[in-house]
Amino acid sequence: MDNIMSKLRNLDAYPKINEDFYSRTLSGGVITIASSVVMLLLFLSELRLYLHAVTETKLVVDTSRGETLRINFDVTFPALPCSILSLDAMDISGEQHLDVKHDVIKKRIDSHGNVIETRQDGIGAPKIDKPLQRHGGRLEHNETYCGSCYGAEASDDDCCNNCEEVREAYRKKGWALSNPDMIQCKREGFLQRIKDEEGEGCNVYGFLEVNKVAGNFHFAPGKSFQQSNIHVHDLLSFQKDSFNISHKINRLTFGDYFPGVVNPLDGVQWSQATPSGMYQYFIKVVPTVYTDVTGHTIQSNQFSVTEHFRTSEFGNLQFLPGVFFFYDLSPIKVTFAEEHISFLHFLTNVCAIVGGVFTVSGILDSFIYHGQKAIKKKMEIGKFS
Repeated sequence: MDNIMSKLRNLDAYPKINEDFYSRTLSGGVITIASSVVMLLLFLSELRLYLHAVTETKLVVDTSRGETLRINFDVTFPALPCSILSLDAMDISGEQHLDVKHDVIKKRIDSHGNVIETRQDGIGAPKIDKPLQRHGGRLEHNETYCGSCYGAEASDDDCCNNCEEVREAYRKKGWALSNPDMIQCKREGFLQRIKDEEGEGCNVYGFLEVNKVAGNFHFAPGKSFQQSNIHVHDLLSFQKDSFNISHKINRLTFGDYFPGVVNPLDGVQWSQATPSGMYQYFIKVVPTVYTDVTGHTIQSNQFSVTEHFRTSEFGNLQFLPGVFFFYDLSPIKVTFAEEHISFLHFLTNVCAIVGGVFTVSGILDSFIYHGQKAIKKKMEIGKFS
């Protein structure tokens, strides 16, 4: 047994030195305090990393198919009334959403930004429930009136009892409403209401659900329609020569919020200096997947953007006044995954910190100690100058 114990004693990698031979110095004490502080700071830093999740980022090819893209928007037009503002969306697959109203709210605002009215429908009086029906020039008992659509009826049973219904019927036919005084709009004071809202602005917010393909959505005055496969807006009925499309983007996101997302258009404001024009945003959308430490996954998007303004006259072409958002999808998907550092990794780093600082401080202390001895010895023999 004594032989075994002796062999184990010879394997000791930490031989002990008799305290009688220790030589403690002032520089050694200073280095010990400094190294202890460094160890403590590095330990706290490592502990903080261990207690908090780290985010791992990866780039993969986006192979998703058949998904939809949700666009959340909140835009303020300080000089464009809600009565004339419309929203359209279209994509390269050929799908179009003209004069979008569902999931869209408009707020009339005055010149100081105060809210006057909040509404979802367009201009026009409240819908009349067909007050009188006309048959062969006389009114029959208990029947109601069916207003004319002035040639835009899709069938004999179609009725247009207010200005908005007539404008919608004309839009579906691809016709411009050139003279609103000749139809129900005169009864409802269509032009007078536009004049009354002169100088007002509009805050429009909501969301769109579109196909996950390249496309665009835009805010522009007038109802839109297709004419010879060309996207056209009816501006004649407003009897105006120019439209001020100054705007502020309060919020624009593609998908849900996730931690760390930066939307570059939030808070962006632009003021128009020319009489009229088209403001364009070209957006590159990057699909993004965020997974937190609990395993909850958020399917969202990030985007980058460039801007361009075109005046209403460019050569011999006329451009529709409005704010256009052209978006395209990136084929690369970004994945963020929150992960906790393992305890073994934390323990390894702590040991590396303690051992590394202890070794470096020992080398530094030895260098200072032997340097002081060499200088002192030279001073004693008079060779130090």
